[in-house]
Amino acid sequence: MAEPPPTPATLFDLTGRVALVTGSSRGLGWAMARALAGAGARVILNGRDPAAVEARRAELASAGIDADAVPFDAAAADAPDAVARLLDRHGRLDVLVSNAATTVRKPALEQTDEDWDRVIGADLTAQFRLARAAGRAMVAAGWGRILFTASINGMIVRPGMVGYATAKTGLFGLVRVMAVELAAAGVTVNALAPGYFLTDGNASTRAADPAFHDRIAGRIPMGRWGRPEELAAAALWLVSPAASFTTGTVVTVDGGMTVAI
Repeated sequence: MAEPPPTPATLFDLTGRVALVTGSSRGLGWAMARALAGAGARVILNGRDPAAVEARRAELASAGIDADAVPFDAAAADAPDAVARLLDRHGRLDVLVSNAATTVRKPALEQTDEDWDRVIGADLTAQFRLARAAGRAMVAAGWGRILFTASINGMIVRPGMVGYATAKTGLFGLVRVMAVELAAAGVTVNALAPGYFLTDGNASTRAADPAFHDRIAGRIPMGRWGRPEELAAAALWLVSPAASFTTGTVVTVDGGMTVAI
């Protein structure tokens, strides 16, 4: 009897996998965490605010989904120690979605060394540290998925984001090197480059300047901002069995913004 074709349920099944999603108490991180949890992963929710992280865990619990809430600052120098604690707690770490980030909005000539160090430290150095810690565990297990949240600001930029754009561009190189080094061990390393999405993180900016929302929408061929669940679907693919031969790539999810003139 011929083998039946694979179904979406099997291609995207994360049952039994443990996934840490940093910066998952809100916005794009929360959307990605929900998608992974819906696919069967035991998701470890993370953020700096314990109450916010716990509220998200309770939200998943109310839907019958068992998740974990582990608050810590992903940008802190000791953040990789959390990986060891999670391994002790869960016995494995199969997926890392390294999503937490920050920015300082000032013209480049007005940015201080402290501004630069803060953003590069949080958005690039901290990403490497967590991926290194998680990658060691994944290599030892012979399977793993590392996914970074980069940005279209690694390709096109607005003024006032010198540290953020530099860090997000740096993630492109980090993805490629780690993908090459870890591929033989069964670990894939990829990144998402989101465009403009409707999140609570940018709600105040959009409210203060409604013309900004329309201006950005006018630059996007689809004529609108993205919905967080549209990025989450791409994240689910990249960390699932469906993407077993995809590594070292940056998947742009921006409604066509970066390919339009």
